[in-house]
Amino acid sequence: MSSRQTIPAVSVALMRGDRILLVKRGQAPSRGHYAFPGGRVEPGETEEQAARRELLEETGLEAGHIAPLRAYMINAERDGREITYRLQVFCGQDCGGDPRADSDADEAGFFSLAEMDALPVTPSVMEVSRELLGRG
Repeated sequence: MSSRQTIPAVSVALMRGDRILLVKRGQAPSRGHYAFPGGRVEPGETEEQAARRELLEETGLEAGHIAPLRAYMINAERDGREITYRLQVFCGQDCGGDPRADSDADEAGFFSLAEMDALPVTPSVMEVSRELLGRG
């Protein structure tokens, strides 16, 4: 019996007024779903460095101050093996500019809670979004 591998990952809930930045995933896992920009932590990176890199790679945007908000353990499968992502969600305010979908994102934009209700998003994205936008 093999042990389940835990992979460190990060995402960034970037706020602009009463909206939060989401990307539409272009690749597995979660292809076609809207989520916060993010991905795996690379060797030698801190979680904050990884969060900033993923944000820039997927949307072309940078953040000022970001802070850890909440961690999730997400069970998944990769290459036929069971794995667990330890996802550290950061929150922060954007520094301006127009998001552009890049890297593994098909779309990128700022969405209100009402708009998110009509999108395929995970419960954890809605939970964090409601908390940050004051309807938690």
